[in-house]
Amino acid sequence: MHLYALGANIQEVQKNKSSESTGLRGRKRAETHARIQTEAMRLFLERGFEATTLDEIAEAAGVSRRSLFHYFASKEEIVFSTKADFPDLIAEAISRRPAAEPLLDMVENALIDLAARFQSAQARAFARLIHDTPALSAGDQAKYEKVERVLAKALADRKDLPETDIACRVTAAAAIGILKLSTEEWLSGDDVGPDIFGKAAFAALRQVVR
Repeated sequence: MHLYALGANIQEVQKNKSSESTGLRGRKRAETHARIQTEAMRLFLERGFEATTLDEIAEAAGVSRRSLFHYFASKEEIVFSTKADFPDLIAEAISRRPAAEPLLDMVENALIDLAARFQSAQARAFARLIHDTPALSAGDQAKYEKVERVLAKALADRKDLPETDIACRVTAAAAIGILKLSTEEWLSGDDVGPDIFGKAAFAALRQVVR
């Protein structure tokens, strides 16, 4: 075998080993991230957000306090990390709608589809935790602003319109307003799911804009 070929083979073997090592580290990191997240949310629901300390979370997750800070900078960040993929989920839901569907129908159907996936007792408990904790509720409102921007862009992309299209932006703003109201209703103690209230809210909106 030629020396250059031998060198190429050695580099390829080293590259494969490096990839395997990186993949293993990535999996371990993801597992630790998920474990911290799971244990923290369990403690928050059992003891309350304010009463739970970072040391208790680290102990429950089997990591040091120092290691915990490699993953999360605060308790608030842990909570909001459980909703980090929500903007992407909304964008994906919009991308699955027929492009010819009217904007209001498109966003309503996408949100109703999503709502059906987030009605478990655990999801409701998490939502109530955020709603009832002042340190979390303010940050949650800020998250809605990001979701609104992502939704407006997703609608524009689906309709092949400029990102600044006013109809898409107005539709997104109205939809996020309904999403907030639906969540409030869901947490009010009634058995009405957010999808049911959401449908009624969109119907009321259509009556107003006629």
